[in-house]
Amino acid sequence: MNTASGLPTSVDATLDLLNKRGYFAERSLATVVYLSLRMGRPLFLEGEAGVGKTEIAKVLSAALGRNLIRLQCYEGLDVASAVYEWNSAAQMIAIRLAEAAGDSDREQLSHDIFDERYLIKRPLLRALEPDVAGAPVLLIDELDRADEAFEAYLLEILSDFQVTIPELGTVKAPHPPIVIVTSNRTREIHDALKRRCLYHWVDYPSAERELAIVKSRVPGISAKLSQQVVGFVQALRDQDFYKNPGVAETIDWATALTELDARSLTPEVVGDTLGALLKYQDDIAKMQGGTLQKVLKEATTDI
Repeated sequence: MNTASGLPTSVDATLDLLNKRGYFAERSLATVVYLSLRMGRPLFLEGEAGVGKTEIAKVLSAALGRNLIRLQCYEGLDVASAVYEWNSAAQMIAIRLAEAAGDSDREQLSHDIFDERYLIKRPLLRALEPDVAGAPVLLIDELDRADEAFEAYLLEILSDFQVTIPELGTVKAPHPPIVIVTSNRTREIHDALKRRCLYHWVDYPSAERELAIVKSRVPGISAKLSQQVVGFVQALRDQDFYKNPGVAETIDWATALTELDARSLTPEVVGDTLGALLKYQDDIAKMQGGTLQKVLKEATTDI
């Protein structure tokens, strides 16, 4: 670790930092995280839903002792919700009070009501402010859900770590935040934004890594059941589903099975709990009958 900044000083130190927080990353991911931290560049993580992209930001926030500021993207997200807006109600009260006091200097009044005390700061603006704990971790989550116009607005923030407010001027971060941008790739993100970031595709984990994750996140699970759960999920991902289960679903399913005191996978217990693993009825329907038996047999062989 770099004791001055708290940042890891090598790829191995980054891997160790993530592992200690229960995030069992591949070395390639640890490498790009390390480079992002050292170079001060935003990290753009793309991959299927539930593979652990968002968790990276949470783990870095906890491990580095930095505040986490999260912007959850959605269709219609605009500057007023993501960056800032003026408190128009408070401004109107100030105008009424000034008029009642006989203050007729319109230029001074205009200057006064666009003071920072009337500014409502949203996640992106708050991420640019000084923080005694160090520059925060800014998570811009599921950017692909936002409109392209908002994506274009982010270019200034991700390249210069600043925001321009017409009434106040430019607000620039004294120390750039640690930025994690995620996308589930429901649409392509523009090249202009990707150029400002380091990129990594987060894939489904190997069976060995997923087993380590399950044991870490579901400590009460038996060795036999954890192996069967991982084997079953890995086999499921070879099927033709609308939405394959991610690591988040694996953890949910393992937790559910533990709550039911399951000791091993049986057709009955799998059938009763598929809703914790698969989120679309068409996918669940495909698992009825022979398909479930076949996948279960693959998962439990040699265990």
